[in-house]
Amino acid sequence: MAERLSALFAAFGSTPAKEAFPTLTAREREILDLLAAGLTYRQIAQRLCVVEKTVRNHVGAIFSKLQVHDRAAAVGRARDAGLGPQPR
Repeated sequence: MAERLSALFAAFGSTPAKEAFPTLTAREREILDLLAAGLTYRQIAQRLCVVEKTVRNHVGAIFSKLQVHDRAAAVGRARDAGLGPQPR
């Protein structure tokens, strides 16, 4: 099991987000990408033409599916998968 998890995490850096996060919906991946880009919930809501509560609901689902407890951990996983701006 540990070997499988290790291989999965190692693949995040070279795998497109859809493959890295197969349990996320397209909208959840879109929101995760925007979170990784540093946008606030309000900014994401405005960009996607939804209310902020909808964004918060999606973020809760993202946290659950990625098994993380906060935004920083989710953004870290997203950046490892190639979402958002990449560190230089």
